[in-house]
Amino acid sequence: MILAHIKQFNQAGYHTIVVAGRGDKASLPDGTEFIEIPEIDSLNPGIQELNQQLEKGILLREFDSLVIRIVDQLRQPLKECDNVIVHNILTKHFNLPLTAAICQFLDEGVIRNGIAWCHDFTWTSPHSRSKVHPGYPWDLLRTYREDLTYVVVSKERQQGLADLFNCGMESINVIYNGVDVQEMLGLSREGSELVYRLGMFESDLNILMPVRVTNAKNIEYAFEVLSALKAYGKSPKLVLTGPPDPHDSHSMKYYQSLIDNRKRMDLESEMHFVYEFGSDINHPRMIDNREVGDLYRVSDVIFMPSHREGFGMPVLEAGLAGVPVMSSEIPAAKEIALKDCLIFDISQEPGKTANMLIDLIEENPISRLRITVRKEYTWKAIFERKIAPLLV
Repeated sequence: MILAHIKQFNQAGYHTIVVAGRGDKASLPDGTEFIEIPEIDSLNPGIQELNQQLEKGILLREFDSLVIRIVDQLRQPLKECDNVIVHNILTKHFNLPLTAAICQFLDEGVIRNGIAWCHDFTWTSPHSRSKVHPGYPWDLLRTYREDLTYVVVSKERQQGLADLFNCGMESINVIYNGVDVQEMLGLSREGSELVYRLGMFESDLNILMPVRVTNAKNIEYAFEVLSALKAYGKSPKLVLTGPPDPHDSHSMKYYQSLIDNRKRMDLESEMHFVYEFGSDINHPRMIDNREVGDLYRVSDVIFMPSHREGFGMPVLEAGLAGVPVMSSEIPAAKEIALKDCLIFDISQEPGKTANMLIDLIEENPISRLRITVRKEYTWKAIFERKIAPLLV
């Protein structure tokens, strides 16, 4: 989680410092500063020796000297930070001198915007409750502070922490964990960049046409279906992967007619040709099979309204990628996937096809969950909606 946060902070332009008891700067994203303070490592021999006594309810004289040493080393790094996020330090017992040091910095105003990310709570844990005792410093782990912003990772934890602190649940923020889409889906760097540029992570419905720009692909019909989806209140994306033939004047003329038609139908935000996403007008985007595979993995449906196909390879590719297929009566659909893809009549009214497409997705729990996670629970979405507003 901390690594995911660092990536988001860096991408948003924040200078990020990681302070830890052990680690290697090489494991952090480029541009991240790393400060190592051995005394804040819960496995530090001195801390472990102290903990053995603390867990028995014995507060040794060495406790205060350790707090002073930690304060001396942490003071300058924390003074440099506008935001300080501490993970588990204020609710877990593994390094109570560090907990006390953080509380001292809060009392002194050194920490200007403190965020306590509380994953687990010693005082209510059946496994560690016996390791804390009434009084200082153990009570620091069950004391609510108004000068902190508290974050937990679920509503269940929100209720638990509110009960522990005897405060209102509204005083505890819930920020769920997220997923790294590029890592989880195995997207190439180029494919991930393209997906973000296409806006496919914010879409209600990602529709992929992995075809070239030719009359046979019936792209005009896809435009009509997309327009109907938009009229039904959806925020869809239609992405066509293949290019026109730049050496064929008829092909380029047809491509330009599609561009004009897209503008006329007010679909410029919803429909994209990958061909358009080159470095400039003289260098259009051509993608290889790896990037096409990336687009399959972030798509909700493969749409094939073709007038004709010799075979229809995208039907097989979609089957391997686990993406639903909606297709006209092309050979691959009829002869191989008749029972496993949704075949429709391209002579039917586009609004009916749009309704069929919506039902195909909404009746599939896997598809529904994919869309929910993609839109709301990627680390990027969580950072923008939940974490960034807590920062100053």
